[in-house]
Amino acid sequence: MSDALALVIEDHVDSAIIFSEAVKMAGFDVETIRDGETALERLAAVKPDVVILDLNLPHVSGIDILRQIRSDPRLTDTRVVVITAHDELTNSLQDQADMVLIKPVAFSQIRKLASDIGSLTK
Repeated sequence: MSDALALVIEDHVDSAIIFSEAVKMAGFDVETIRDGETALERLAAVKPDVVILDLNLPHVSGIDILRQIRSDPRLTDTRVVVITAHDELTNSLQDQADMVLIKPVAFSQIRKLASDIGSLTK
């Protein structure tokens, strides 16, 4: 497997499985995280190449996690894909996220996106 790391930060179990498997198929090592507090702890310890980020998370919101990623100089090159059901937030996040996708998102969309990102990180 590659050394490229992806964090899938998603509290909905089925979505987390789908996103994780799609990113794995694109060649990433994947860690799945189910809450915002744990996500911040892992982001302090690792430097992922890509983060798949839900906005509605327990303990710490995805918006706060996105702000933390963008303010951390270690994570400057980390690509962030926000996946949310809240289409009204997409415009406000465009300048912070590398991409914003509106749920429902197809498995093939995530796999292709991760492959595209993977080719940029190699």
